[in-house]
Amino acid sequence: MYSSDDPMGTITVNVDDEVEKKFREAVEEHKGNKKGDLGKAVTEAMKKWADEKEQKEIAERQMERGRKGLYKLPKNWKFNRDEIYDRG
Repeated sequence: MYSSDDPMGTITVNVDDEVEKKFREAVEEHKGNKKGDLGKAVTEAMKKWADEKEQKEIAERQMERGRKGLYKLPKNWKFNRDEIYDRG
């Protein structure tokens, strides 16, 4: 996932003191206190957040398509509820 050979950007942010304290404690507990551990954890957290947002947007687009009827079934399509639920 993360390699010291990867190109890196620099972001300067202000974070609530309590959030920073909890995050640093969690990083130290789970990853350690070596050089680069905090940056690796921030990178991992940012990637997870971005991936979750992307997945949510994809799901919302699919739901909207469904609401708009972009997934139309053939007009003569019929189904048997028992077949769908394997009750036959």
